[in-house]
Amino acid sequence: MDGAAWQGILIPFAGTSLGAACVFVMRRRLNAPVRRALTGFAAGVMIAASVWSLIIPAMEQSAGLGPWAFLPAVLGFWAGMLFLLLLDRVLPCLSASPGHSAMQVLAVTLHNLPEGMAVGAVAAAWLRGGAGVTAAGMLALSLGIAIQNFPEGAIISMPLRAEGLDRGRAFACGVLSGAVEPIGALATVALSAFVVPLLPYLLGFAAGAMAYVVVAELIPGMQAEPRAALGTLAFALGFTLMMSLDVALG
Repeated sequence: MDGAAWQGILIPFAGTSLGAACVFVMRRRLNAPVRRALTGFAAGVMIAASVWSLIIPAMEQSAGLGPWAFLPAVLGFWAGMLFLLLLDRVLPCLSASPGHSAMQVLAVTLHNLPEGMAVGAVAAAWLRGGAGVTAAGMLALSLGIAIQNFPEGAIISMPLRAEGLDRGRAFACGVLSGAVEPIGALATVALSAFVVPLLPYLLGFAAGAMAYVVVAELIPGMQAEPRAALGTLAFALGFTLMMSLDVALG
């Protein structure tokens, strides 16, 4: 597999691991304005990536369906949205209380799986020369997910440390919560190698999963008072940066 594809697959995992490493240098949660800015920036990148790196390529790869070229992207998008919605109904959300750390680790871990699948779907499409899919778009999507994963890693390791777990084990739990992302990405790449027609649906699924994460989790966090405008401006920066990179480098 190409080096750029490996980078795209591993970057989100690195974001989670760096966030988990906060347990070694911080006693409290991430500074609120910093977290809000990171959340807004990641939301902007992920929404732009969902359009330019996932939905548009999915429709371009389904061009043979003529006026129905949108159908795989739409079906995949709804599947991704409903999958994340089901997870939120079955598991506690990411804001679960510190007393439920075990379930919180499980919730974050399962939320990371479709994000890994998103990167895997884009990597698979790029490796196969999929229309509209670029290395720059793949790496930008990975970076956006990694930025979003940074506070998630801290959300796992720091409460565990506060409950009495030593720093090494708390860090390990945070890292392991992100390990499913490269696994999900590699599984998606492997699946696409055998079922090429599924790629447009996988890209749509990834877009739906990304959209759900942004709308249900990131936007509420970036709009929290005070200084809600900071998250909004960071969103605009992330969106326009991702859009510009994907078009300019594509």
